[in-house]
Amino acid sequence: MRLDLAMCRLRFVRTRSAARRLIEEGHLRINGVRVERISRDIAVGDVLTLPRETSVIIIRIEALPERRGPPAEARECYTVLDRAGTDPLAAAQDTNGAQG
Repeated sequence: MRLDLAMCRLRFVRTRSAARRLIEEGHLRINGVRVERISRDIAVGDVLTLPRETSVIIIRIEALPERRGPPAEARECYTVLDRAGTDPLAAAQDTNGAQG
């Protein structure tokens, strides 16, 4: 499945064009590698690093959704890694942009 479509179906963005913007700007990583092509395929078992407002979220894809369903259905398709925020990539940033 294309990364932009998966981002929309997993409800991390509202539209595919928003997903395309994130991807083209180089804000997403798959298995630790920066992605810049919207046509990049993802598969079950891939680990995605996604930006959030003040931090990032790291997820592992458990299933590829068939549609953009309700949030509960989307959450069943991935596992959040590092819920405690101990990974430096997932740490919140202060207002100066430094990790803390």
